[in-house]
Amino acid sequence: MTNKNLRLIDANLNRLAEGIRVIEDIFRYVLDDKTTATRLKSLRHKSRIDIYTELITSRDIKNDVLKTSTASEQSRKDLTSILIANFKRAQESSRVLEEFCKLLSTKDSENFKYIRYELYDIEKTIATIK
Repeated sequence: MTNKNLRLIDANLNRLAEGIRVIEDIFRYVLDDKTTATRLKSLRHKSRIDIYTELITSRDIKNDVLKTSTASEQSRKDLTSILIANFKRAQESSRVLEEFCKLLSTKDSENFKYIRYELYDIEKTIATIK
């Protein structure tokens, strides 16, 4: 596994966990939905692979060519828009991880596929939020 591939995996692991955490906290603190928050917490804890040292070593924030936020990332109009943005962020990251973990482990790849489909299922709850 190249250092650049590890860097990509590290960035997407962070993006996945961060996106899930935002969603989880909304369901926990804003919506008081213990069942969904617990389900999200479980997914966040599954969003790991066992090569922590290699991932940290590959991290290169100073040379990230797109670390500046875009205008659409800097504003949200309501709770639903925050949820949608973070569901999409987490789903996209889990898809990248599913593909790149095929280079490491079928088990890890399948884990990220599972996370992605769980997020698709949980995302349906947005339609019931008022």
